[in-house]
Amino acid sequence: MLTVAIQSDAPARTREPDPASKARTHRASNRWASILRGVLGWVVIVALWELIGRTLLEGRYLIGTPSGIVAKLVDNAEVYGRGLMFTTNEAALGYLFGNLAAAFLAVVVVLLPGLERQVLRIALVVYCLPLVALGPLLRLTFGFTDGPQITLAAIAVFYLTLVPLLVGLRALPSTWLDLTATYGRGRWTTLITVRARAALPYLMAGLQVSVPAAFLGALVGEFTGAERGLGVLSILALRSLDTNGLWALMLLSTVVSLIGYGIISWIARHVSPDRPDVLMTPPGSARRLAGWQRWARGIGGVALTTVIVLGAWILIFEALDLNAYFAKRPWDVWDWLITSSDAGVHRAEIFDAVGQTVAVAIPGYFAGLLLGLALATAFSLSNRVRQTLTPVAVALRCVPIIAIAPLLVGALGRGAFGTAVVVAIMTFFPTLVSCLYGLRQLPGQVSDVFATYATSSTKVLLLGRIPAMAPAFFAAARIAAPSAILAATVAEWLATGTGLGNLMAVDAATSRYTSLWSTVVIVTVVSLLAYALIEFVEQRVLRVVAPEQTRW
Repeated sequence: MLTVAIQSDAPARTREPDPASKARTHRASNRWASILRGVLGWVVIVALWELIGRTLLEGRYLIGTPSGIVAKLVDNAEVYGRGLMFTTNEAALGYLFGNLAAAFLAVVVVLLPGLERQVLRIALVVYCLPLVALGPLLRLTFGFTDGPQITLAAIAVFYLTLVPLLVGLRALPSTWLDLTATYGRGRWTTLITVRARAALPYLMAGLQVSVPAAFLGALVGEFTGAERGLGVLSILALRSLDTNGLWALMLLSTVVSLIGYGIISWIARHVSPDRPDVLMTPPGSARRLAGWQRWARGIGGVALTTVIVLGAWILIFEALDLNAYFAKRPWDVWDWLITSSDAGVHRAEIFDAVGQTVAVAIPGYFAGLLLGLALATAFSLSNRVRQTLTPVAVALRCVPIIAIAPLLVGALGRGAFGTAVVVAIMTFFPTLVSCLYGLRQLPGQVSDVFATYATSSTKVLLLGRIPAMAPAFFAAARIAAPSAILAATVAEWLATGTGLGNLMAVDAATSRYTSLWSTVVIVTVVSLLAYALIEFVEQRVLRVVAPEQTRW
């Protein structure tokens, strides 16, 4: 066979890159450009920070400079490292114990729904106990051990997880419950196979919010007489006006909290369902009691909770054989506020402090709620806004409020505005995280319907995502009510010299333990009233937009 090779004079054609390769190249270049912009942005921020710290704010002891902070970290690396290790260990143990307690209480409520209100009321009483007052009392009980730090970290954590977890355990389609009932499965099987899956997004929201709260609890415990930890080092820095040292300690605390937050976020992305199911629960499906029955049930529940709390108060103190000099009993508080000859003076002193604290807690509470809600909606509408502001929001909350409160009050003034800003910072982050998870709970089928009609993202937000977010938002609002009181008392304790926080600090320092315990009772009652008001509004809204939250 003869083979003839034919050579063409036409030039060789260059192979065009395929569209997929072009897209990958474009994404890679965009990613590197985004990283470069981020690095340049941080360089500019650090440079401005250094400039302002060395010019406008020099000598005011408000902010440290980046160069001074780095120098402190290098010079005191060993001391700071040991303190960070101790505080992180205390916060981690408190985080573990607090979340285990929240999970246990949630299981009890699911298995015995009739106990829900009692469990929540008692848990709320424990959470409402002011850390400022509880810390010194725990120190007297535990001595110079890690007990107060771990206990306060657990108390600061458990309620932040319990409330959203209970919301999530309810957030499942009624058809799932009907199916498990058809097969004769009990509450335990339903909890394991059905409710646990539905609750995952809400559980992750609680676990994320709890990370900085655990660190705050450990720091407060160290502030009350511990011998080691970042809290002790922060006290020394505050007293010696070592601003760079204080900011270095704040930076370490923030980095650890950010790492913890990032780990929980990574887990959440891998375990939370991408497409929530439709919750087919018609409005009004839950049986409603008559008006007099609801009143009787509410009053009876409050009376029972009061008896349980007072009984536990007495039994624990007697079982531990705590000295009556500092561990006051209920009758001591009753005598101080009601029956003693100076009871009127005592009440006037406490109620005057209540007015000062409430005056800053209320505007800070609503500012924090609105800021968290606004940021969550902005994040859902714009990925660029979310990527830009999320690190700032997380870092702002992860900075220990116990360290930044005096700086904020010093910069903004010792009046109501500075304290309200501290309260807003404490309340906005739980609201932001809860609302972000709530906005993602738009059922996949509903999202498909919106996409079919080419609905704009704004309309999807208004008509779909915000109603789906309602349970998460109200859970955050309930948590934020006592948190606002807590934040206000911490700021007053550390910086302002007014309100309930200052009154408790003075009582602890001057051994006025009856006044201290009376103030604790009043703070708890105020927090409970604020919580009850939010719960009243929540029940009426969710009865319409999320009726599955009205039944088990």
